[in-house]
Order: sequence, then structure tokens, then C-alpha cells
Amino acid sequence: MAGAFPRHETSLEALRNRGRYRQLMPRDGHDFASNDYLGLAGSDVLRAAATDALARGVPVGAGGSRLLRGNDAEHQLLEAEAAAFFGAEAALFMGGGFTANQAIFSTLPQQGDLVLYDALIHASTHDGMRLGRAETRSFTHSDAEDASRVLKAWRAAGGTGQVWIAVEAVYSMDGDLAPLDALMALCDADGAVLVVDEAHSTGVFGDLGRGLAHGIAHRPNVLSLHTCGKALGASGALICGQRVLIETLINKARGFIFATAPSPLNAALVRAALAELQQNTGRREQAWQGITHAQAEAKRLCGLEGYHSQILPVVIGDDKRTMALAAAMQGHGYDIRGIRPPTVPRGTSRLRLSITLNTGAQVITRMFEDLAREMEKRP
Repeated sequence: MAGAFPRHETSLEALRNRGRYRQLMPRDGHDFASNDYLGLAGSDVLRAAATDALARGVPVGAGGSRLLRGNDAEHQLLEAEAAAFFGAEAALFMGGGFTANQAIFSTLPQQGDLVLYDALIHASTHDGMRLGRAETRSFTHSDAEDASRVLKAWRAAGGTGQVWIAVEAVYSMDGDLAPLDALMALCDADGAVLVVDEAHSTGVFGDLGRGLAHGIAHRPNVLSLHTCGKALGASGALICGQRVLIETLINKARGFIFATAPSPLNAALVRAALAELQQNTGRREQAWQGITHAQAEAKRLCGLEGYHSQILPVVIGDDKRTMALAAAMQGHGYDIRGIRPPTVPRGTSRLRLSITLNTGAQVITRMFEDLAREMEKRP
């Protein structure tokens, strides 16, 4: 007898046949899959911060939206401290990076404006743009000259509104860095706003881990997003920028207005993580030792090079071959995941190797030795 949802069953079967079926897997093996770059998620630092926060009466739940009774002192303390740390006029704490990006791009660009986005921008930005009223155009990945060409063409065709240029500081699946200097110059020339998603650079790049765009974060035409569930080890997201933009989000962003506020306890943990960045610079230095070691071993043992961050993609191409290689590496005791479309473009399925403080140098070397052997078996 057919199930109650035959079209869904057919769709799932098609994904299985193409090697694109996804399923939840438990944490198992050495960590090469998480975004816990500084090893804070399970650290004594955050464990002690949680104990302290509970002891001083910080609530576990918010009990409502921020505009009702859910606005806790921990939220406001975090926002003040984050604005000061990241060099912005104001900050807004939201439940996650996906929700925050949706809020930015569905709320701030207005009708008649243009959102000019990198071709590899995150799915959350796409969802925000679909909900927004501005026109949208893409430019070739990390190509500031192409961004300039697209912008000028839009102006020449009669575009008169505000331009918002959307990029990721460190791209989540490629690990490369946005050309921020060239894009900032383009913004200055046109009066555009640069929106920088610092999800994978917060805690890792910049002075004290303030992010790749820290040197320009104070500029009035820069808006930055710092997620709290990656290097900071907790969850949530901080939107940092001009106060008028933050107040616009508070008043108009549906994902903020109609959502229960993030846990005050979680806000306390993010505060502790930001304090750790400032007080223990050795943690970030140790992370970069591991990243540098991994980049060197990738080249020495696998002939892989051209990496710029803690994210090391190994592009395989074919979906099924990618998943077979991931399964083989999991069999060796490494938590390595295969990444397939639509997360990455067609024909670029890959292993995404993430280097964190949860994995030491010896394990990193062994992993690349095993990877080299497995790749030889699957030319």
C-alpha cells in the first residue's frame, strides 16, 4: 500500500539514487566536521560560565519576544559588550545566523534598492532576498571587478536606490577570503553598504578574533554579522552596525518581532566567549598553529594547496564518489562529511575538512595519510 505522501517518497527516492540523500548522524570520531574552531563548545570556560550564570539567577528561557517580557538584562549587556568589542555603534542579538541574515535582507534594503551578492553567498541571504523588496544581482565569486561591472550596469539602466553588497568574510564551503579592501573601495565610490557575514571568521581572524572586517567595522556603510555558534561555542548571532539600522531591525524585522527571544543563559555564554577571546589570546594562537600544520600536511601528503583558512575543501566532483570517500574516512575514525548540491554548485561535491582545537597535530597528520591512501583507491 502506498504511503500517505507518495510525491515526497518519490522525491526522497530520487535523492537516494543520485547520492544526495541526507540523514542525521551521531557525533563519532575525530572532529573534522564541526565549526567549533576554538574548542569552546564543550570547554570548561563555558561550563563554568553556565554554572555562574545559573547561580546568579539568569533564566534558562526568555518567556517571550524581546519586545514583550523576553528582553533580559543579559541580552542588553551582551549587545553593549559586542558593539564595543567589534567596533560598531550598536548590536542586536538574534537566535541564529540564518534568522539574522533573513532579517537583514528582508528588512533593510528597500524597494528600488539593489542587493549585489557574491555568487556563493549563503542560503540564508538568498532566503532574505526572496522575502525582501529590493532588486537582486549576483557577481562572480570574490571578483570585485565583476561586482563593479554589475553595479555600473544597474546604474546605467536607471537604478537610483541604495546598493547593498553582500559577502562572506570567509566562505563556509570554500574557505577562501572575500576581497574586502576592493569591495570597500567600490562601496565608497558608489555610496553603497557592505554587508559582511563574519560567521567563519569571528574568533579566528582579526585582532583578538574580531573578524576579517574589523578594520572597517566602524565605518557607517558597513554592517557585519557575527554568529555565536561556531568559534564562540554557543549559539545565536550578533548584527553589528549603525544604530539606525539596528533600530530598524527591532521595529520591522519579522524574525525579531515575532520570535521568542534567545535564551538569556545563552547570552551569558556568548558574553563569556567574548571575554575569553580578549583574556586568553593563546587559544586563537593555538588554533592557528593547527590550521598552519593542516595546510602544510595537506600539501605534503595529498598535493592539496591554496588554502587560506581553517576550512580545507577537498573537491571530488561526483556526488556518490564523494560520499564513498567520506564513509571510508569515517571508517578510519574521522568525522568527515561529504558536501553535495545544493549546498555547493553541481559538479563540485567535496569533503569539507574543518580544523579545530578539538583535534591535535598528530591526528591531523594521520588523517591526511589515510586520506591520501583512500584517494589513490578512487582515482
